[in-house]
Amino acid sequence: QVQLVESGGGLVQPGGSLTLSCAASGSTLSINPMGWYRQAPGKERELVGLRDSGGFANYLDSVKGRFTISRDNAKNTVTLQMNNLKPEDTAVYLCYAFQRGARYWGQGTPVTVSS
Repeated sequence: QVQLVESGGGLVQPGGSLTLSCAASGSTLSINPMGWYRQAPGKERELVGLRDSGGFANYLDSVKGRFTISRDNAKNTVTLQMNNLKPEDTAVYLCYAFQRGARYWGQGTPVTVSS
């Protein structure tokens, strides 16, 4: 079992930046990939991006060039750097990990982009 705990959410103005962090604990061997999902009110959960242990990353089209996922394989942490935030980025952001055929999500941290 893998436990994921996020931190760093909050309220930010449009155009601002925010950094989310996630730490994995428990049985963390062979976690790959790690990344982030988000779920806005009344909408389906969507994949924001993933990063594998080799450094390859992919992103949702609407966040490309604004969001960056970094990962520390030794510490089992993943970070989401969000720049130039837009109101449509408002959502609960959930850390994600895949391990040996099993998917794990954290509880989520809320991000609100509003003036």
